[in-house]
Amino acid sequence: MSHLLNKEAGEGLTPIGQIGVPALIERITAQKAYRQPSTQLGVGDDAARIRSLPGDEWVVTTDMMVEGVHFDTTYFPLMHLGYKVVVAGISDVVAMNAVPRQILLALAISAKYTVEAIEELYKGVHAACAEYGIDLVGGDVTSSTGGLTITVTAIGSAPADRLIGRSGARKGELICVSGDLGAAFMGLNLLEREKRVYREDPGIQPDFGAYEYLLQRQIRPAARIDLSAAFDALGCLPTALMDISAGLGRDIAALCRASGVGCRIYEDRIPIDPLVHELAAQFQIDPTLCALSGGEDYELLFTLPASMREKLEGHPDISMLGYMTDAGDGHILVSHSGQEHELHRRMYTPGEH
Repeated sequence: MSHLLNKEAGEGLTPIGQIGVPALIERITAQKAYRQPSTQLGVGDDAARIRSLPGDEWVVTTDMMVEGVHFDTTYFPLMHLGYKVVVAGISDVVAMNAVPRQILLALAISAKYTVEAIEELYKGVHAACAEYGIDLVGGDVTSSTGGLTITVTAIGSAPADRLIGRSGARKGELICVSGDLGAAFMGLNLLEREKRVYREDPGIQPDFGAYEYLLQRQIRPAARIDLSAAFDALGCLPTALMDISAGLGRDIAALCRASGVGCRIYEDRIPIDPLVHELAAQFQIDPTLCALSGGEDYELLFTLPASMREKLEGHPDISMLGYMTDAGDGHILVSHSGQEHELHRRMYTPGEH
């Protein structure tokens, strides 16, 4: 990516100051093929116009990513960054069981970025919009004294009786997750390792070996828009729902607090891909800790009535981790050996098996 920055600028690269912010905005928002019937007016006016859909309620959320905190442009391709920002935003909409409809994107850009770099970022934004059938309807661009900050506002809607929050879980209900956990965290570790190798010897090419899946989970994640159909196929709706962006440990604790319950989950039921186990062994990291504390998996965490247990047994994409308990019972992880630990990531002992 560095070849798109001013400090490495070669022939054909354009400093943003050369064309100005208004012209930059025109270039990066030229694509105006709207997909959502609710979009009445998008980019190009003072504000977007969105038509209310009969029977629906709106869901609106904002997510921010800051260079040096949430991403590192040394190894994170800008096109993938643009794609990931969109996924991070709409994942919060999906976590309410709503359908993503529109996004707005705001950037604060330092002088090190060229026009071509920002265009590369927006290639990823537009690719994600096409993938998920959503519209980019506005935003803002301004200058920054350092680095890049991206803020995405995502808008979605669904019938009121299908919207689900975090506060509906009750004692005795099943705790479930989609997909697998910890892969994005190990993908980040892989990128950081190759960054260290590159700094020691810039002539060495990155070696990701057989771990492309882990890399993809970090740089090109997926929003689980398919889970709504899975719930319909099971004949139920979750009683509580959220996405896993901060790690299973933090997120399940947040769901418990919102619902006023405790939880009891079992380590051997946490879905972890074999590649996570393999690479975690190389890094001498407990794979369970990757799932509990890693974050950015963007899988869904939800609760279902205990009567759903039989239907969920053997489901290819949903794992039952445990069940909800009284709030006073705390947040408990039962290890492989049967020992109990407080689930909070700082209290979990890596390597306890």
